[in-house]
Amino acid sequence: MHNPTVDSPPAPSPCRTAARTGLALGLCSLLLLILVWAEWHPLMSVDGDVSRTTHRWAVADPDVTQAFRILTDWVWDPLTMRLLCAAVAVWLVWRRSAWWTAAWLVTTSAVGTLLQQGLKAAVDRARPVWPDPVDSAHYAAFPSGHALTATVVLGLLLWLLYRHGVARVVWRTAVAVAVVSVVGVGLTRVWLGVHWPTDVVGGWLMGTAVVALAIAAHLRWRP
Repeated sequence: MHNPTVDSPPAPSPCRTAARTGLALGLCSLLLLILVWAEWHPLMSVDGDVSRTTHRWAVADPDVTQAFRILTDWVWDPLTMRLLCAAVAVWLVWRRSAWWTAAWLVTTSAVGTLLQQGLKAAVDRARPVWPDPVDSAHYAAFPSGHALTATVVLGLLLWLLYRHGVARVVWRTAVAVAVVSVVGVGLTRVWLGVHWPTDVVGGWLMGTAVVALAIAAHLRWRP
């Protein structure tokens, strides 16, 4: 006797998957923002413990601290990330005539910048204060602009590489550089005593949410 086959449900589209991922990360970011704004004691306690420990290490090891300052101020600085983004956008227009994708890349980067500046003004969280600081920073603490900007720019560039297809060695190298940069910039900000750990986590979450939603928009509306 022949049994009728049952069709498996269709797999969700990449656009829908990216949108759902972005919304989920956005909700996680919102929850963390609320906890920081409310100064939830368990979270503040962990922030303080980690920051005090890393600051002692930073003071005790000036060579590593100086190396981290160079990395955070020059290699992983938000301005460096934005210049990299702009250079890729120019290349897309010049070599590929990909005006829409170039505009999408620059616009998403700008949205990330406006998001982190707006949240800094809204939350107005004070940065760590030390009697023996090893570095300084301006504006409010939450979220980390370095962490958010690196996540957005490098996340978008990784997706473009994946989308257009590159050699396996190029892809693996790009992923390794992006992961080291995004994780590294967050760690340097805490090590240098200019951010609380939750500032960095907030930057990572929000940056990843922006990337996921931008990918969904690109898949949905690209001509």
